[in-house]
Amino acid sequence: MEISKLKGYINISHKGGYLIIGSDALKNYKKKIYLIVYDKSAQKNTMKIVERFRGNEIPIVEVENLEELTSIKNCKIIGLKNKNLSDLISNLL
Repeated sequence: MEISKLKGYINISHKGGYLIIGSDALKNYKKKIYLIVYDKSAQKNTMKIVERFRGNEIPIVEVENLEELTSIKNCKIIGLKNKNLSDLISNLL
């Protein structure tokens, strides 16, 4: 996995407004999501959100140290709402 490319794509997603950050934001999000990425150390509430999206045919990826990849403090889960960037990130993971 190329960490620098992955960080770059996630950073582009964040700056472009294609990133949904946190379980509360994802819980209330009603539009199309193309990828869910969560941290291995996620707690019970975050895992409830992951389980809610599992049945929706959305790719869900577990990673170590999501906070470092996103450069967002205490980040445990993100959702991507851009198809092309989601595919690029999914392929790298």
